[in-house]
Amino acid sequence: MKDDQGRSQQDAVKSKEIVTIQAPVPAYRATELAEFEAYWNSMRRDGDVPMRTEIDPRGIESLLSNAFVAEKIAPGVARMRIAGTHLCDVMGLEVRGMPVSSLIEPQDRDRLADALVELFERPATLRLTLSSKGSAPLTGTLLLLPLRSDLGDISRALGCLVTHGVIGETPRRFAITDCTVTPITSDESAPFIEVADDQNYSPAASGLDTPPLPSERPYLRLVR
Repeated sequence: MKDDQGRSQQDAVKSKEIVTIQAPVPAYRATELAEFEAYWNSMRRDGDVPMRTEIDPRGIESLLSNAFVAEKIAPGVARMRIAGTHLCDVMGLEVRGMPVSSLIEPQDRDRLADALVELFERPATLRLTLSSKGSAPLTGTLLLLPLRSDLGDISRALGCLVTHGVIGETPRRFAITDCTVTPITSDESAPFIEVADDQNYSPAASGLDTPPLPSERPYLRLVR
């Protein structure tokens, strides 16, 4: 059976699915994410990582249900200590105490672990673009920003998960379609570092002549 444009119902469904999968995060959500990161930046003193105790929920009120605080429990592993209701809706259960990796498909968890090492050790901010097929297409953006604990060590992170689409059947887990690691520096012109599958990367070839950190991965590529 064909529609008024001569397409079969199956083709029409496929076309709708493709549009939904590729749909970007709505503009108003992108603005809220930018404000979320801007608030975190406003808490930095002399360009340093802010303290966990300095984060006021009122400063991220528009995305409070999407926000969470994660705690580093091992290299590349962090668990959610406090989480908004949207994360519980996505997973279909209470996520407090669960690892951040529970949001990610198993095949991409090593990639997340490498990025978390960078977040806490470099330190750096993380922005992950996510996609979930599931019962209905669902896309999202996961933002992770480092924080200092009461002891002063960088072992906490302020996170935010924004999704676009129907949650549908839970739990929903995401594939990582893009991951950008941004080292924290007072120099706003500093390059971004994108996590990519580039085995030919080398600091010398990129012009980065500083010695690598212990957590440096061979597939980190400078993006200027």
